[in-house]
Amino acid sequence: MAKRFSLSVILFSLLAVYVAAEALSGDDALIRQVVDDVGEIRLGADHHFSLFKNKFGKSYASQEEHDYRFEVFKANLRRARRHQRLDPSANHGVTRFSDLTPAEFRRTFLGLRSRLRLPSDANKAPILPTEDLPEDFDWRDRGAVTPVKNQGSCGSCWSFSTTGALEGANFLATGELVSLSEQQLVDCDHECDPEEAGSCDSGCNGGLMNSAFEYTLKAGGLMKEKDYPYTGTDRSTCKFDKKKIAASVANFSVVSLDEEQIAANLVKNGPLAVAINAVFMQTYVGGVSCPYICSKRLDHGVLLVGYGASAYAPSRLKNKPYWIIKNSWGENWGEKGFYKICRGRNVCGVDSMVSTVAAVHTNH
Repeated sequence: MAKRFSLSVILFSLLAVYVAAEALSGDDALIRQVVDDVGEIRLGADHHFSLFKNKFGKSYASQEEHDYRFEVFKANLRRARRHQRLDPSANHGVTRFSDLTPAEFRRTFLGLRSRLRLPSDANKAPILPTEDLPEDFDWRDRGAVTPVKNQGSCGSCWSFSTTGALEGANFLATGELVSLSEQQLVDCDHECDPEEAGSCDSGCNGGLMNSAFEYTLKAGGLMKEKDYPYTGTDRSTCKFDKKKIAASVANFSVVSLDEEQIAANLVKNGPLAVAINAVFMQTYVGGVSCPYICSKRLDHGVLLVGYGASAYAPSRLKNKPYWIIKNSWGENWGEKGFYKICRGRNVCGVDSMVSTVAAVHTNH
């Protein structure tokens, strides 16, 4: 029995190593290529830094800045290796954020106001039947999701989560997929949390999706992206033109923490605005992220567009159900701009703050 058990362990280990090697092959300068088995950077780290700079168009103002970013880059490779150990069913490595410290990354590319919370009197979505939910579901296949956008160096993720949900709801209400204006929210939405003085939607300094839905309801709606294009800054005055409203909010509500209810609301009501902890997203390259340990402190607003019944998780030799997340960091991040995170135990807080919105048809 002991021999059989040992053989099983050996086979398990070999298979895991093989699948991991397959997953990490390719030309994306993943950590296996730049970090050795004891976590030290190989001699070619400067070469990989050159590849990184070329791939992502990076340049630095001085040699001092260049040298500093190289040290940060090497630290992030070691960090990616730690993430790979904690999250073996995903691939972690070099991304366009690999020359940023974790603090810089949080400050520049996230933007969910952690001080903001859902008001206690928020509308709660009705409980929906869950018996006949499809095994797999993806709104991208049904025409309700616009192409991946890029928030740039502005903490406006909350506005992209908001527009994504309303774009989907408007598609369900009108049959038309219209890209809506995040810049309108960045410039014009200063909706505040009634229960916490001073906590307001603040452009590139963060906001909350439910506050943005409240603003949109009061303003009458959002303009099209092409009529109010995104600039990635919050230094402009509000240019909202009520005559050019393209989509309006009928109502919005908070979805239960129950994952079956989240799935049921997704299928019935369209893509959902969700919050997440993004710590593993700085080094994420692909696969299903299912870290053993992840904070549930919410710091990033994203869009839930679908789910899958199973994805192969080599480290655990079993299939894992997952959520499909649309992010706002452009198509050269993650899986062409999308993120997969496992379902089942509120990983990284993904089930903690979920909102659904309904749209009304507008004649404008």
